Amino acid sequence: MSRKTLSRPDGFAARKKRGAHTRTAIMQAAERVFADAGFGGARTEAIAAQAGVNKALLYYYFRSKDELYRAILEDHLKEFQRQVVDALSAEGSARAKLLSYVSTHFDFISARPYYPRLVQRLMMTGGKPLERLAREFYVPVHRKLVSVIDRGISDGEFRRVDSHHTVLSLVALISFYFSSAPILSAISHADPYARDHLARRKAEVLKFIRYALFKKRKERLA
Repeated sequence: MSRKTLSRPDGFAARKKRGAHTRTAIMQAAERVFADAGFGGARTEAIAAQAGVNKALLYYYFRSKDELYRAILEDHLKEFQRQVVDALSAEGSARAKLLSYVSTHFDFISARPYYPRLVQRLMMTGGKPLERLAREFYVPVHRKLVSVIDRGISDGEFRRVDSHHTVLSLVALISFYFSSAPILSAISHADPYARDHLARRKAEVLKFIRYALFKKRKERLA
C-alpha cells in the first residue's frame, strides 16, 4: 500500500465528522426556535430551515420533536451539573465552595443566552419531563448546596439560616438577571449581556452574598 493511500482521510471518519457537524447545527437551530416559540409553537420545518437541512435529515438524527427538545435540555443540564458539582466538590472552606458555585453558575448562564428561556418554558409547561430532569440534574446539585451551607453554619462561617431556602435565594439571585434580560434591556436601553454589565452584576451578586450570609471575623470569634 502506498504512502499516499495511507495518508488519505478515512471515509468513515469524514462521514462521522460531517454527521457530528450536522447534528450540532440542528441542535443550535432548535435551541433558538424552542427558546423563541416554546415546545408547542416550535415547528420542525423552521428548525430544519435554520439548520440548513431537510426534514428527513432532521428526523434521521432525532426521531421526534420531543427527542430533539430533550437532547437540547440534557446537553445544557449535563454540562451545568458537571461544572457546579466540580465547584462544590473542590477542596476548601464552605465560603470558598459557595463563592465558586455562584461564580460558576453565573458564568454558565451568561455564556448561554437561550438557556434561561428554555428553562422558563420548561417550568411553565411542567409535567413528567420537568420532574424527570429535576430529579436527574437539579436535585443532586440542591443537596450538595444544602450540605455546603450546613457545613458553613456548623463551622461558624455562615449566619444561621434555613439552608433549603438559602439555596432558593441564591439561585434566584443568580438567574433572575438573565430571565428578566428583555425587561432590563427595555428599561436601561442597554444590553444586559454586554461584558461590562455582566461583570458588574456578577460582582454585586458576590458582594451581596458576602454581606448577607458570611459572618464577620469578630462574629465568628464571639
